[in-house]
Amino acid sequence: MTAKETRDLSVTELDTKIREAREQLIQLRLRKQTGQVEKTHTLRAIRKDVARMETIRAEKSRAAAKAA
Repeated sequence: MTAKETRDLSVTELDTKIREAREQLIQLRLRKQTGQVEKTHTLRAIRKDVARMETIRAEKSRAAAKAA
């Protein structure tokens, strides 16, 4: 998911996407430990996606607090 697509989401949608990505990350970590993951670079990509989504969520929260 690109930053542009992420910015179009609402805060609640971001929360659900973050939760889903973290669950996926946990599953990939478990599969990596058992040697079932062929594309280990996906772990890094998902971690970066989570960080990107959390940053955008924080920006939106600050903007909403500033407006209120």
